[in-house]
Amino acid sequence: MKFADTLKTLPETAGGKLVLTDAAGAEVATIANAPGTAGSFRVYAYLAKQYGAINAEAAAEGLAIFAEHAQDATLNPGKHPNIDRLIAIMATGSPLNARIA
Repeated sequence: MKFADTLKTLPETAGGKLVLTDAAGAEVATIANAPGTAGSFRVYAYLAKQYGAINAEAAAEGLAIFAEHAQDATLNPGKHPNIDRLIAIMATGSPLNARIA
C-alpha cells in the first residue's frame, strides 16, 4: 500500500506539534502538525500511542507506513529527516519519547 493510502487509515490527532525527547529528556526534534509535515505528525503520533515511545518496533512499523518514501529516504539521506530518524532508531535501538504540545 502507498503512504497516502495508509495515512488515511491512521487516526487524526489534535495538537500543534509533537515533541521528541531522548532518554535524558532532552528535546531532539519537533514535528509540526502543519502542511509539509502533517503526515509525519500523524504517523509519529500514532506510533507513540501504540507503543508508548518511538522504539525499534515502532520505527519498523513507521518505515512500513512511510512505504515508498522510506525507500527514497534510504537512497537519499537527509531528504526525509523524519524517516531518517526512524532509520537511526532501528540502527541504534535508542528510543525517543513523544508528547503532543
